Amino acid sequence: MTELLSVRGLSVAYGKVQAVRSVELHVDDGETVAVLGANGAGKSSIVRALTGLVRVGAGTILFQGRDVTRLSSDQRAEAGMALVPEGRRVFADMSVTENLLMGGYLVGREVPHRIEAMFELFPRLRERRQQLAATLSGGEQQMLAIARALMRGPALLILDEPSLGLSPILVQTIYRALKDLKARRMTILLAEQSASVALSLADRAYLLETGQVMLEGAARELRNDPRVRDSYMGG
Repeated sequence: MTELLSVRGLSVAYGKVQAVRSVELHVDDGETVAVLGANGAGKSSIVRALTGLVRVGAGTILFQGRDVTRLSSDQRAEAGMALVPEGRRVFADMSVTENLLMGGYLVGREVPHRIEAMFELFPRLRERRQQLAATLSGGEQQMLAIARALMRGPALLILDEPSLGLSPILVQTIYRALKDLKARRMTILLAEQSASVALSLADRAYLLETGQVMLEGAARELRNDPRVRDSYMGG
């Protein structure tokens, strides 16, 4: 496999607080990788560093063989990264269709085709295409956030806590869509506190504790690791 993303010695600090310490990880083209850990372990800090939303204190981020460590978030998006942020952050006062149009504003004639593809991926969005995003349920907003991120046809889809605050049924719906994307060989990196759902999808995973990688390996191996089962999957 071709290495799409390579992170070497990544460190992130907020003032005197060291959130991420010398993290090494990689994501191959067509692979789904999970970054796991409890709240405050450093998952979101890694996501923000990858997408240019926080300053990297040390280390290097290579994307498609290019050093993007000092690029802006806009430049990384143009290079092919797409972020589904924690908390969805849809445009509340715009309709579902308008949110998708915002996501695809640079793709020109492809926009109608891509909107139709998003409605096929998330049929519920088609039913609510004229509704304001503010009136959607949390699960529907998450669907919309994912669809909006996909509108530009990214090389890498990054999701920050996609199951956070959703009912088990809606989590299943979101992960069915991600499984569909995985089957189409979309490259996915997801930061998740819910190890059980993330490991059901991922090919490989990294387990963070206090900003450092404590375990890494194939998802099936981590599912069977007693430390992961006992601490992150309820035994």
